[in-house]
Amino acid sequence: MGTAGVVVAAAVPLAFLAIFFAYPVAALVARGFITDGALDLGGVAEVFSSSRTWRIIGLTFAQAILGTLGAVLLGVPGAYVLYCRSFPGRTLVRALVTVPFVLPTVVVGVAFRSLLASSGPLGFLGLDGTFTAIVLALVFFNYAVVVRTVGGLWERLDPRTAQAARALGASPARAFLTVTLPALGPAIASAASVVFLFCATAFGVVLVLGGLQFGTVETEIWIQTTQFLNLRAASVLSVVQLVVVVAALAVFSRTRARRERALTLHGSPARTAPLQLTRRGRPGSDLLPAVVTAVVAGVLLLAPMLTLLLRSLRTPDGWGLDNYWALGSTGGDNALTVTVWQAAANSLRIAVDATTLAVLMGVLVALVVSRRPRSAAGRRAVAWLDGAVMLPLGVSAVTVGFGFLIALNHPPLDLRSSPVLIPIAQAIVALPLVVRTVLPVLRAIDPRQRQVAAVLGATPLRVLLTVDGPYLVRSLGLAIGFAFAVSLGEFGATSFLSRPDRPTLPVVVFRLIGQPGALNQGMALAAAVVLALLTATVMGLAERLRGEHAGEI
Repeated sequence: MGTAGVVVAAAVPLAFLAIFFAYPVAALVARGFITDGALDLGGVAEVFSSSRTWRIIGLTFAQAILGTLGAVLLGVPGAYVLYCRSFPGRTLVRALVTVPFVLPTVVVGVAFRSLLASSGPLGFLGLDGTFTAIVLALVFFNYAVVVRTVGGLWERLDPRTAQAARALGASPARAFLTVTLPALGPAIASAASVVFLFCATAFGVVLVLGGLQFGTVETEIWIQTTQFLNLRAASVLSVVQLVVVVAALAVFSRTRARRERALTLHGSPARTAPLQLTRRGRPGSDLLPAVVTAVVAGVLLLAPMLTLLLRSLRTPDGWGLDNYWALGSTGGDNALTVTVWQAAANSLRIAVDATTLAVLMGVLVALVVSRRPRSAAGRRAVAWLDGAVMLPLGVSAVTVGFGFLIALNHPPLDLRSSPVLIPIAQAIVALPLVVRTVLPVLRAIDPRQRQVAAVLGATPLRVLLTVDGPYLVRSLGLAIGFAFAVSLGEFGATSFLSRPDRPTLPVVVFRLIGQPGALNQGMALAAAVVLALLTATVMGLAERLRGEHAGEI
């Protein structure tokens, strides 16, 4: 790829982000801080003088911190078992662990309500509608981020360092704490920063499980906009959230750079050893992490989804498929404007468009960022592009949707009634995941391969097709899967932008949850199962096509 090609490849996604991300966010900021063309901080003072605001901010940080701690404490043992030890069915368990991360947040919320409700298997715990339920759901949702990020580095660590510590008399625990854990520090910090972002900007999970009692900044933006019509307060809260996101992304960028240097030093994955549960009549060193991983997989990951499935089959007359047959209707008292199957078809069409756009932009970004410019200015430009593309990863999808309503409402960008608005919003949400999936594969290419091809007379385009192309194709399966799954289940931005006559499946599930009647509740459970199966199927197919180095998340 020549200099002109790099410039064009960078300009296209930058223009896309400038128009459909930076401009809407800037318009949102202006709505909260500018009145009649002049700076006005009255809205800021009004928002921060309210005790409700500080309560919301406190709950947001509390759920993000606790969710991050839970995901890290449970995810590190899982990373060890699933990436450093071998056992029958390991590939299946890895796939099981990945599914929750791509499940729509509405489905996660409905699944935990089914599990913790008074009539559910764990109803005796009294956790339904509590802050603890929200934290557990966030750990469920983000467990895979820690397992995949930490496990990816752990399997590449040189085991001889820890073995040397053991030979010198260190116990397994001491060797882990003094040798392995410091080496894993960059990966753990990287995973924790991403999980913190996802927990702090969670929307569907909090809205379904917490309602108005345990609101966060994310849900408060939605409430101020849709229920109180207070766009000024919503804009100020969006800016607060944006500041937190930028700070967390700065931490993520630094820790990810350290992790990439560590991976470069240690090379390809080490050979995994069999799982040791017993040793000469005593518990083996792998027993504790194996038990923790088994409990997490069985109770935290499987139980909510199995409960959701079973309750969707429960009807007032016993067991059956009545709730699924009812998906062809508009629910009790015409709760919906379209049938659930029509909403599912609409979701699939939108997801195809959003995936196409996200993958196209993501590949262009990855091709540019994977280059290693010799000049300091070139390296800084690449770093800035990488950081700019990462911003949508943490910026609230609600903020994106809200910004679209404010900014794209007049010519030449009056897209409020356009069918392309939702695919564009979903593509922005999925774009960072596509980049993070494709980028490691392209960075794993030895730059000398490109240099040799160029010396032999290959044009920049031919070098791109013959050297980068085969590696790129290996990662596209997983990138497409991530983008499609995220688009299929996106709820935050879509809840603002979807039209009543063309809702998506997550929007329909949320509407059914809020409607009274056994029929509507049963349809909500069945629709959530359908959405979960669609998402899991997409990710299952994508995992089969993933490349060796594909995916950082």
